[in-house]
Amino acid sequence: MTKLTLPAVAKLNLFLHITGRRPDGYHNLQTLFQLLDVGDELSFSLRDDTDITLDCNDAQLINEQNLVLRAARLLQQHSKCTQGCDIYLAKRLPMGGGLGGGSSDAATTLLGLNRLWQLGLPLDTLAELGLKLGADVPLFVRGYTAFAEGVGEKLLPLPMPEKVYLVVTPDCHISTAEIFQHPDLIRDTPTVAFEHVLTAQWHNDCQPLVERLYPIVAITLQWLVEYAPCQMTGTGASVFAAFPDQTSAQHALAQLPPSWRGFIAKGVNQSPVWAALADTE
Repeated sequence: MTKLTLPAVAKLNLFLHITGRRPDGYHNLQTLFQLLDVGDELSFSLRDDTDITLDCNDAQLINEQNLVLRAARLLQQHSKCTQGCDIYLAKRLPMGGGLGGGSSDAATTLLGLNRLWQLGLPLDTLAELGLKLGADVPLFVRGYTAFAEGVGEKLLPLPMPEKVYLVVTPDCHISTAEIFQHPDLIRDTPTVAFEHVLTAQWHNDCQPLVERLYPIVAITLQWLVEYAPCQMTGTGASVFAAFPDQTSAQHALAQLPPSWRGFIAKGVNQSPVWAALADTE
């Protein structure tokens, strides 16, 4: 195999409870990650040397801080691999939306190059490497809808009904670091035992602060709630609602204001990246 193309799917936080601040400055949280069946796409091609290159349909993403490049180089260094690759990222998910696109891209890079370079590293090792890149990366490495604790890296599979979601992103970019460092962020939500997750009252502790700092997010939620109950994912700016079927979601999407982005996706309990990898065996 010299080439490989894989999806990098989005996620939603069906709830996001912040239960405390850690001595290292990070936050303890509880969340329910719902994987979706849409996202970015990455293509990997073997090189004859050890170089790693990145190209993308969005030129501003071609830089040394891109998580795709960082993931590829981390894997190469860890495994002492003597092969290189050319990577093409087809970016489809909005950036700064709370959909996990960068983390998912990094995870797909780890999974894809582990296969392409024939490294044979176990999933636990790839997840540990992923955690060095971002708290959400292990979720996408493992590739299942899950309840998460810690900084988001302690995962327990929790299959959910595979609903139809409309995801809407207004025209703004929200810094996750800004929200988590803000003094007004809610940080004292009581923890929920795993066995009570599905019957607990769900909310997103970041949402009140984001709505105040970014009024366009509040306006987007006010628009979407006319069609279905809705909330924000992650630290925003994307918001989402579940619909009973594709037709009703499509009806709402058709009314979307022109400056906002929106897409319809199905919730899935296993990432499509695993089906794609299975096809290469």
